[in-house]
This record gives sequence, structure tokens and C-alpha cells, in this order.
Amino acid sequence: MLTHFMTALPAFFAYFGVAIALIAVFLLVYVNVTPYAEGALIRAGNVAAAISLSGSLFGFVLPVANAIAHSDTLADLAAWGGVAGIVQILAYLAVRFGFPQLNTDIPAGKVAPAIFLAVVSVSVGLINAACMSY
Repeated sequence: MLTHFMTALPAFFAYFGVAIALIAVFLLVYVNVTPYAEGALIRAGNVAAAISLSGSLFGFVLPVANAIAHSDTLADLAAWGGVAGIVQILAYLAVRFGFPQLNTDIPAGKVAPAIFLAVVSVSVGLINAACMSY
């Protein structure tokens, strides 16, 4: 058992490292697509910004976790992670299109639109994860 653990450990760190890199890239892209500064808003105590960004992050991580569980290679994981990121950005843009005041609602701390955006993000992430085929 210890031998199996020691041989699997490098793969664990490789997949974990790629997943963390994917999360960092996704967050960097996402916060640059939105017209408000989530980090500053969250540090200032804006609950709406925290809810919306958390939902988006969770919606992204769900398919990434599925890709980790089912991919054979790190390249496969990276490719599906890219798909997951694109889908989450599109989900945000769709909600923003349907609710144009979202750009001012989140910075204003309005929680209802933030919850809606978070639920759409998580829902799209679940569907995205289920649609990934290997």
C-alpha cells in the first residue's frame, strides 16, 4: 500500500498543480471580464460581490474536478479546464445580457442579483461537468 501511495503521489501533485493553475487563470480572466473589482469589493465587505464570485468559482471547479477524476493526461485536464472557463464566462455574459443593471447592482451590494448569478454559474457548472465525455 505504501508503495502504491508513493508512486501515485507525483501524479496527485501534478494534477493538483494544474488545477490550481487553472483556477488562477480562470479568476484572472473572470475578474477582468466583469466591470467591477471583485477583490476590492470583497475586501470592503460587499456580500454581493462575494456571492457572485464564489458561485462562478464553484461553477468552474465542478467541471474541473470531473475532468481530474476522468482525464488520462494533464493535457486532457487542461483542455477541459479551458472549456469550463469559457462556459463560465459565457454564463456570466448571458446573465449580464439579461440583467444589464448587474454591472451596478453587484458593486452596490444588491444580494438578489448576486445570488441569481451564483446559482446560474453553479447550475451551468454542473451541466458542464455532466456533459464532459471521455
